[in-house]
Amino acid sequence: MSTAPAKQEAPAKAAKGVKSPGVKTAKAATAKPAKTAKSAATKPVGSAAPRPKHTEGRLSQVLVAPIVSEKATLVSEKQNQVTFKVLRDATKPEIKAAVELMFKVDVESVQTVVQKGKVKKFGRSIGRRDHVKKAYVSLKAGQELNFSGEGA
Repeated sequence: MSTAPAKQEAPAKAAKGVKSPGVKTAKAATAKPAKTAKSAATKPVGSAAPRPKHTEGRLSQVLVAPIVSEKATLVSEKQNQVTFKVLRDATKPEIKAAVELMFKVDVESVQTVVQKGKVKKFGRSIGRRDHVKKAYVSLKAGQELNFSGEGA
């Protein structure tokens, strides 16, 4: 036998305008304003806002240093590419614009690589070198880059 008390239903109120808790009236359900077609039409659909051009201050900071090594020299001779160390958050369009602005050359394409920092021991403690982002900048045919700041 169960000892739980039987559930009793609340008596329905017959008085007009009186409602029991938890019951919505038809008037309350329609009180929300419907969205108009005008508010949906003001937002552009499928088109992104035009991005602002890169600022000259940002472009002057994007290129950290040129990489001068045997590998970079080999790539430069064979594929007409120049290698730079760049900021880690730099994008390919920013790198292209920075090289074109600083060296007055035409850039064909940009390829980037993030080189992870090595884990090294410093005495007893273990540390890690910083990650480095490199950019391989392909110049158009006939273009040459001089690090003296003059275009070819």
